[in-house]
Amino acid sequence: MRLKISHRTQYSYDAPLAYALQRLRLTPQNARGQTVASWTVETRGASEEVRFFDHFANDTRLVSITGEANVIEVLAQGEVDVQDTAGITGAHSGFAPLWLFNHETPLTVAGPLVSEIAQNVQGASDVESLHALSHLIREKVAYTLGSTVSTTAAEDAVLRGEGVCQDHSHIFLAASRKLGYPARYVSGYLMLDASKDQVATHAWAEAYVAGLGWVAFDVSNGISPDERYVRLATGRDYRDAMPVSGIRLGQAQEQLEVHITVEQ
Repeated sequence: MRLKISHRTQYSYDAPLAYALQRLRLTPQNARGQTVASWTVETRGASEEVRFFDHFANDTRLVSITGEANVIEVLAQGEVDVQDTAGITGAHSGFAPLWLFNHETPLTVAGPLVSEIAQNVQGASDVESLHALSHLIREKVAYTLGSTVSTTAAEDAVLRGEGVCQDHSHIFLAASRKLGYPARYVSGYLMLDASKDQVATHAWAEAYVAGLGWVAFDVSNGISPDERYVRLATGRDYRDAMPVSGIRLGQAQEQLEVHITVEQ
């Protein structure tokens, strides 16, 4: 299946912005199950300073804003051919060693509530156990838009009993690592059945299984990613893989608009 994707991010300010630096992880790469047919990243009101692959092998760009801009716009778009691999994305690669994905981060600490979920996981094989973990998390933490923020940690989301795809992924990472599996966060795109228009990227998780490599789990949808998913970036948690992040100087108030379309 070929997916056509457009991802527009616009920042507007009520006063001139003296300086800002944005980090973009908005370029998918060829990998098992996906081949990039075409892709561009364009900016308005900003200039690309450097492009590199970070320590998680994510295509990363730094763009700077000077000259007192009031509007900054980033447009990433292209087409990607995707195949269903039953969630298996293959052997580990990149600059970061596999053992690094066993380590907790502030967003993925396995507190008492996450540890309890991990202790209740049962399965005849590694993959069955990880699917069981995914279902347990979905039962404990309902998918509720707007219920958490980007800084909500895994343990806090379990305590709330609700969250979004980011929270489901963080809980899965924390519990998987507690069970001894290296695990990583994935940001990307998902083609929805009901609408081609979206206001945010999607997130899911991968666990490393001996003999299979990385295996993906979308807790929020209760499946392993298929041909409707496009991977953008990976990392230990959301902060390592977030599509757009940055800093700015000045007192101007910021208004953010995001418009994403994913269609066949």
